[in-house]
Amino acid sequence: MSEYKGAIVTGSSRGIGAVTAQILAEQGIGVVINYRAKAPRANKIVATIEEKGGKAVAVGSDLTTVEGPQALVDAAVENFGSLDVLVLNASGGMETSLGENYALRLNRDAQVAMLEAALPKLSEGGRVVFVTSHQAHFIKQVSTMEAYDQVAQSKRAGEDALREFIPKLAEKNIEFVVVSGDMIEGTITATLLNRVEPGAIEARREAAGKLYSVEEFGAEVAKMVFADVESGHTEYVGGAADFLKQAGQ
Repeated sequence: MSEYKGAIVTGSSRGIGAVTAQILAEQGIGVVINYRAKAPRANKIVATIEEKGGKAVAVGSDLTTVEGPQALVDAAVENFGSLDVLVLNASGGMETSLGENYALRLNRDAQVAMLEAALPKLSEGGRVVFVTSHQAHFIKQVSTMEAYDQVAQSKRAGEDALREFIPKLAEKNIEFVVVSGDMIEGTITATLLNRVEPGAIEARREAAGKLYSVEEFGAEVAKMVFADVESGHTEYVGGAADFLKQAGQ
């Protein structure tokens, strides 16, 4: 069992976040399940965790609002006694109904706001994990599909902004880790991308050799909560060789 008591996993009512949250709960960590609009889905994840003897609470919170991030921090402390782990998994920007700057507001500004809200309560020796994609992580060196470019640029801007917190996190012995994955089968982003650019998923599958499933990638994210790596480490999950080569690394 883990020494960590409380965790927040943003965007965890489905997909990678839900898988990550359930694995952390199996390790004995109380998890705040965050959702933006779909309460029944989040409550189902909580019920699944509780059926297995774990602890979780669902909190509706739009991270792009002023009060959203603080609500998650308060829930972790009130329900589990401490906040030790912050997994920044929520992302988006391909949705067309949420305004033209939504990608930047969610993938950069909301990530920073979430970390700023969490920082005063994050325990000494805790960990922050930021989830991104190879397409975003390498966007400065390797171009991506036009339909994904805005999201990739905003996620890289988010990663850069979060990395600037590393010295401040170090003061509390809190580590910051990035998990970068290739396109993930079955995610909303991959589905939307393939709709806009048919064949996009198949092309990445061929280039990478294999694409991870939501369950497989969620397990890798959870693993990096406990992994013995230095703060600032980037963990590449699946298919990074061609990106690294193009980026000259």
